[in-house]
Amino acid sequence: MGMTMTQKILAAHAGLESVTAGQLINAKLDIVLGNDITTPVAVNEFKKAGFDKVFDKDRVAIVLDHFVPNKDIKAAEQSKTCREFACEHCVSHFYDVGKMGIEHALLPEQGVVTAGDCIIGADSHTCTYGAVGAFSTGVGSTDMAAGMATGMAWFKVPSAIKFNLTGKLPANCSGKDVILSIIGQIGVDGALYKSMEFVGEGVKTLSMDDRLCICNMAIEAGAKNGIFPVDEITLSYMNGRCERTPKVYEADADAEYEQTIDIDLSAIVPTVACPHLPENTHPACELHDIKVDQVVIGSCTNGRLEDMEVTYNVLKGKKIADGIRCIIIPGTMQIYRECIERGYLTAFIDAGAVVSTPTCGPCLGGYMGILAAGERCIATTNRNFVGRMGHVDSEVYLASPHTAAASALTGYITEYKEA
Repeated sequence: MGMTMTQKILAAHAGLESVTAGQLINAKLDIVLGNDITTPVAVNEFKKAGFDKVFDKDRVAIVLDHFVPNKDIKAAEQSKTCREFACEHCVSHFYDVGKMGIEHALLPEQGVVTAGDCIIGADSHTCTYGAVGAFSTGVGSTDMAAGMATGMAWFKVPSAIKFNLTGKLPANCSGKDVILSIIGQIGVDGALYKSMEFVGEGVKTLSMDDRLCICNMAIEAGAKNGIFPVDEITLSYMNGRCERTPKVYEADADAEYEQTIDIDLSAIVPTVACPHLPENTHPACELHDIKVDQVVIGSCTNGRLEDMEVTYNVLKGKKIADGIRCIIIPGTMQIYRECIERGYLTAFIDAGAVVSTPTCGPCLGGYMGILAAGERCIATTNRNFVGRMGHVDSEVYLASPHTAAASALTGYITEYKEA
């Protein structure tokens, strides 16, 4: 029996000719990632285990993005631990104030990750990098510590679900609507410890930003990873960007999948995940009577340039509804600068929004947009659990930039329709 794309990458990094679902392997790592929340824990475990050096200073990435610029003393202490460790071990890919970004927007942009890589990150949304044809998955801080020291990690080889994409998305939809629709269909445990492998003619109609968004939320379906084939769009994106030569793996024609799910992209509609699970999805057009207090557009899911462009196109020349707090967060400093040069930030401010430097901030209820009891937020973030963005009696609705920006203009959940 042949192997899936994920299984081929894992076999290569384990030095094996083939692997099968359920097999335990020890694999070489190309990148080990941590952030300002998870790295301090990993550093403590690293030292406790008696390690005194990282396996490769160029293969460790530490991104300060959750509470940076630091919001309080605890955040400052966590960042200090990261800074000292990165300096002591000469970590090449250390991103701090002024050059940092939201990690899962930053690493692909900077070419730190590439096709064929095997990547672990002490953040659950590390699965984002499957968009460039890599195997990437989230781990705990202890595994990050071991990975930094040894350059190795053990995995149970996942079985796979094939998502066969056909058609082309409507103009008011994006990758966020695709992945919300899928999670609504299969549930938050529908791909538990499986690889979500996206294939089909519809793939070529999706931009890299769409693919990065879709893979980012694979974890919200319980998946071990999400992954897209490497095509001309991927290669064009990586050209002149990546540090290492991409390695392209393709699934075998007789690869085994637990199931195949057909997705007609042309049938996707603007979709919203209602509290308090990403699987609680409904068409945006059915939710127009739900009033919101806050709108957040950003995060590792939807803080990329296309997301900013969509937001600009919806908001330009218009005014955000009275009483609505609209917070827009470009995902990286490069995206932030591009927004300035294109005039997006002026349009955002004129519309009545506030623009933040790159941060995860409000997504996890950290800062830059905490909700009080009874407040509702529509956000382009990835989780809407109880208390995710603040008070346990607040509510978060997940949506695309189209829908979130349109909702900012009305004060109610609103499906965006082009004029």
